[in-house]
Amino acid sequence: MKKYIFDPGPSSIPRGDPSGKESIGSFQTSINQRNRNMKLIILVSGPKTRLEREIDADAASVGLAGVPKALLPGNNGPLLNSWLRARENVAFSDVYLVTNAEKYKYFERWATAHGLPRDIVINDGSTAASGAIGAVADLHLVLTRCKIKEDVMVVSGDMLFNPESFDASTVVRFFELTRGDVACYYTLRGGDRNARGLLELDPASQRITAFFEKPAADKTTSTNAGIVFYCFRAATLPLIAEYLSSTATRAPAPARPALGHLLEWLVGRTAVYGMKLSEPFDLIGDVGLAEYRACLAAPPQTVAKEAPLTRRVNARVGLLGNPSDGFNGKTVSLSIRNYWAEVTIAPHKHVVLVRHPLNDPTEYGSLADLHGVSTREGYQGGLRLMQATCKKFFEYCVQHGIALASRGFSLQYDTNIPRQVGLAGSSAIVTATLECLKRFFNIDAADLPIYIQPNLALSVETEELGINAGLQDRVVQAYGGLVSMDFSEALLSGRGYGEYERIDPAVAPPLWLAYCAHPKDSGKMHNTVRQRWLAGDAEARSAMQEFASFAEKGSQLLKAAASGGHDAKAKAALVAGLADLMDANFALRRKLYSDACLGSANLEMAAIARRHNAAAKLPGSGGAVLGLCRDQATFPALKAEMEENGYVCVELLPGPEVDQL
Repeated sequence: MKKYIFDPGPSSIPRGDPSGKESIGSFQTSINQRNRNMKLIILVSGPKTRLEREIDADAASVGLAGVPKALLPGNNGPLLNSWLRARENVAFSDVYLVTNAEKYKYFERWATAHGLPRDIVINDGSTAASGAIGAVADLHLVLTRCKIKEDVMVVSGDMLFNPESFDASTVVRFFELTRGDVACYYTLRGGDRNARGLLELDPASQRITAFFEKPAADKTTSTNAGIVFYCFRAATLPLIAEYLSSTATRAPAPARPALGHLLEWLVGRTAVYGMKLSEPFDLIGDVGLAEYRACLAAPPQTVAKEAPLTRRVNARVGLLGNPSDGFNGKTVSLSIRNYWAEVTIAPHKHVVLVRHPLNDPTEYGSLADLHGVSTREGYQGGLRLMQATCKKFFEYCVQHGIALASRGFSLQYDTNIPRQVGLAGSSAIVTATLECLKRFFNIDAADLPIYIQPNLALSVETEELGINAGLQDRVVQAYGGLVSMDFSEALLSGRGYGEYERIDPAVAPPLWLAYCAHPKDSGKMHNTVRQRWLAGDAEARSAMQEFASFAEKGSQLLKAAASGGHDAKAKAALVAGLADLMDANFALRRKLYSDACLGSANLEMAAIARRHNAAAKLPGSGGAVLGLCRDQATFPALKAEMEENGYVCVELLPGPEVDQL
């Protein structure tokens, strides 16, 4: 049997490289400057726990009898040491421990062993005979004795977590953003819900709407379990004394109020927000020796898979309605398996973005070669897309109360999506990066709903990189398969996202794609029309409504086919109906944007299609046409003529729907 020996620890704690945190930029600096007077209060004053009692009775636990739970060995020395490491990322002005009379000497010895002054340890005077005074009273004691009038972080010192992968500064960032108090929680999976404090919160604002300290089973269905990890504003501190006064006069009142009881009272009086912890915290609450040993025996828990993880996102074609997605319109889009972008994430000591040897060149054969590559392909590889996605993902998590683990990773990408032909190659890399980050950091659909993900992906390109884009590409790449979308102004301005409906991709007719082998920049087509539309131009406004009507009619045809029309006659009717709508979509776009704007290549590909009685339209911003043969037997001749004129022509493979976490 392994023996556990109490060791108060070394005289100094190894510190991480401060420069390792500079990558998050001035936001980190501003947070630390704003919180230079924030205090850290560690509560270690509870009565003897079940774990401590079982250790006292266990012959194998030599040297640990009588040792407080917070000073029992963890994976990085005593459990309490983890908070010393965690505080390195936040510039706390002072740290205090609150304990009882029986444990005071243990914590005094621990403090001096770590180079901390003895007077940071506050003795509340309670003993087993007198009984504990309760966590709220202990918090009030340190606030009054030490005359604390600044913001405080309050934590329990006896939880097991990995300080290498938990960054306390993310909690402080969220605290600063909300300008309210913060309570941390985790998702309870199994276990006794009645033994935890459970909170309910508004998913849009993360504000806690109700808190229940160890509730009855019928009180709430929430699985958001609170832990002793709070941030309180200076303005909230006087309410703690008010709460203690109120418990003395009201009945029934807890004899020794826990912080959960305080939270129950506070949420009705001031703004308290919930922050979800993705990093595992163990040994919470009433655990015994068996659970303790199991935690120590288990390998250090992380939120990331150790093996590299690859996510593939397919290119897309706009079947109907585009380009009205950027103009409060409607579209139907299909993801295609022919072309894709892949991103691979793997654990790493740092955060490393790996350049693509072809798409992010830094070495050329000559100056003329550099000139030629830059002229043909521009300066926009995938590296900046991954970097901007990481930045936006981090900001989203902080703003939505998700405490990310402090884990390094590498990201690299590959893609076979033809560039500059309007097949959503950039958004495929962004979406694949998001899918990797979600899985690496355990972000599920409750944290980042599928209908919100396209907004986040769009913000990467529009807000960070200044790319003119709409939601259509990001929606179909998040959902996969065949998707009908409604971007009406009422929806976007009301709830912030559109109406997205999946249609079985198996009903998609045999589509083909032709594109320029050597395309030019395809991103300039929307500019003039958008200005006219924003100015209220009648033609532009009417055209976008008509584009939307094409999508609506096409969606109805596809949904009808999905619900039963699989015989030859029904399939022929679907092809005929969609082909007519596609031709009408192209004709309206040509009228609205002009031939000069569409370009000679797009017009030539469409003309070839018409010579073979095939429908054709632009699937994106230009450089390619999407086609549908009214008679599939004409496709070989159509393909041959496309290739004779220097275009690539392929039959499309519908992509699958995307599984959500």
